[in-house]
Amino acid sequence: MAIIKIRNAAIDLDAAEIPNLDANKITTGSLGVDRIPSLDTAKITSGTFAADRIDNTSLSNVTALPFSAGTDWQSTIVTGSTLTAVAGKGYWIDTTSNACTITLPASASVGDFIEFSDYARTWGTNAITINQNSLNFQGYSSPNPFYNTSGQSVSIVYSGATKGWIPTVDDDVTFETPQSYNIEYLVIGGGGSGGSGTNSGDERAGGGGGAGGYRNSYASETSGGGGATETPYSVPTGTVITVTVGSGGTGTTSTTQNGNNGNSSSISGSGLTTITSNGGGYGGQNSVDGGSGGSGGGGGCSQASPAGFGGSGTANQGFDGGDGYYPSVGAGGGGGAGAVGQDGAAGNQGGNGGNGLSSLITGSSVTRAGGGGGCGGNLGSGGTGGGGDGASQLSAAVDGTTNTGSGGGGSGDNSYIPYFLSGDGGSGVVILRMPDSNYSGTTTGSPTVTTNVGGSGETVLVFTGSGSYTT
Repeated sequence: MAIIKIRNAAIDLDAAEIPNLDANKITTGSLGVDRIPSLDTAKITSGTFAADRIDNTSLSNVTALPFSAGTDWQSTIVTGSTLTAVAGKGYWIDTTSNACTITLPASASVGDFIEFSDYARTWGTNAITINQNSLNFQGYSSPNPFYNTSGQSVSIVYSGATKGWIPTVDDDVTFETPQSYNIEYLVIGGGGSGGSGTNSGDERAGGGGGAGGYRNSYASETSGGGGATETPYSVPTGTVITVTVGSGGTGTTSTTQNGNNGNSSSISGSGLTTITSNGGGYGGQNSVDGGSGGSGGGGGCSQASPAGFGGSGTANQGFDGGDGYYPSVGAGGGGGAGAVGQDGAAGNQGGNGGNGLSSLITGSSVTRAGGGGGCGGNLGSGGTGGGGDGASQLSAAVDGTTNTGSGGGGSGDNSYIPYFLSGDGGSGVVILRMPDSNYSGTTTGSPTVTTNVGGSGETVLVFTGSGSYTT
């Protein structure tokens, strides 16, 4: 029997009156004979009270403790192509036969969670895709994340409207909602080399090489051949853009030779449309037609037979080459990105190469992709942008300028033109431009990198050789 002093009176209480009461744990409060009114329960740290022994008790100071029953894992294995997920539940997803798209709840509260697990270890073959259903995932509303690692488990918790669903476990650290950004480009193929004529009882001359194809997505600038501005790349982070820079065609090493086409330049990547700019067409020898390419090569000429025609340019990349002239010694000029190559003319006049195009993609205006000049007693000049001059009585053929994709000049070997080596085509170039904030810094091939070009807040990569950029 315990004796507790209440209101200055000694009252005898036995266990039947307040069973299981640990009086040592009560530090304040008033006790009545058959009740405990106005009890401050915050001061009770342990003890058991019978319900019929606590009367008129205020529980305003009692705070409910958080309680979680844990994940409600579903016994039915999900094998279908769709699933509408419910917060608080866990799902076994079997993608043995098909991929599965999981739609999250249209509304959620902070702390809501959902779990998914690869039941048959087949997500690597058939992935699951999360339909966000208008709520953010890792802070973004798109793209829909997907999981494609066999044996993976995913647990996501809703953090609120700003970041939305956030993975707390997903077996990797990949950002599942990679954001895309635009990359503008200028891709120019290698220029073609000039052709070489000879003296075989009549005077002959070779045409100028055509410029490499010219494809441009920067600002509102046009592409070659009168083509419109192309659409910039929209790329998610982590994409590897492979860059190929085409070499120019090699010039002739003897008389009576066609030149050589330039090699194509390109950019490509997983999920991206490959952008290819064709190499320039070769200059034709004697009475032979020029080669087709990004821009066409110039036709050769002969005093004894009809002259060759200019080669064709590629639509939206470059223009045609010029025709050779008959019966005078005047070969056609190679086509350029911005204009056709000129025809050879009377008076032993070689045709001028077609002009190139200028671009501000690097922050300053640079003209590239000019056609090579045709050979003649009076040379045809190379087109603006780096086209090489044709050979004449006084000078040898000139190479196209390196990394402009320009054509090389045509040549001959006769009393009018004592120079039989034609000009090489200039190598191509690939230029990428993007916001500074998105530039990853991950490249191969040693491009020239310039940030904040002209105060624009944009980075420019100039590839003069093949390499790559990872977004």
